[in-house]
Amino acid sequence: MLHKAITGLAHGMALLGGAVLCALVVMVSVSIAGRELADAAHGGWLGGAGDWLIDLGIGPVFGDFELVEAGTAFAVFAFLPLTQLSGAHAKVDVFTKAMGPRADAALAAFWSVVMAAATVLITWRLFAGLQDRMRFGDTTFMIQFPLWWAYAACLCAAVAASVVSLYCAALRLAGRRSP
Repeated sequence: MLHKAITGLAHGMALLGGAVLCALVVMVSVSIAGRELADAAHGGWLGGAGDWLIDLGIGPVFGDFELVEAGTAFAVFAFLPLTQLSGAHAKVDVFTKAMGPRADAALAAFWSVVMAAATVLITWRLFAGLQDRMRFGDTTFMIQFPLWWAYAACLCAAVAASVVSLYCAALRLAGRRSP
């Protein structure tokens, strides 16, 4: 039951992170197309149609880089649970391949505990950062959306990553492999 819940959490977060990245790709594409259309309209390349586009306000998405920044940060945290659950982190095993299965299991348990500790530490500091952003009312430069919104989204994903990391560390310490 717990395993199903953890797996569902990891997959759900990865799907959410993927949806955010897809939305960012669409937004950046629209922004680039709008920027090019605006340049063509202002440059007189489009004749009378250019005036019409200018009147419509065609152009880049205002504050696109701020949205990309916040969305990408969320996506990174959203992918961590599935990466941890599947053991897909990058690793160099040139020296450890010859150590044998017991040493390999001990190293895997050690690194799972280290990853869980690091993830919990990052989650804790994200929470502290969220509190600071809320207290000081920080906003982004261009579109003025509160920074705490991005911190809150990242914190939710980091909490999920912490739960999955702690679960994986417990499995490894019990001598079982992560699924």
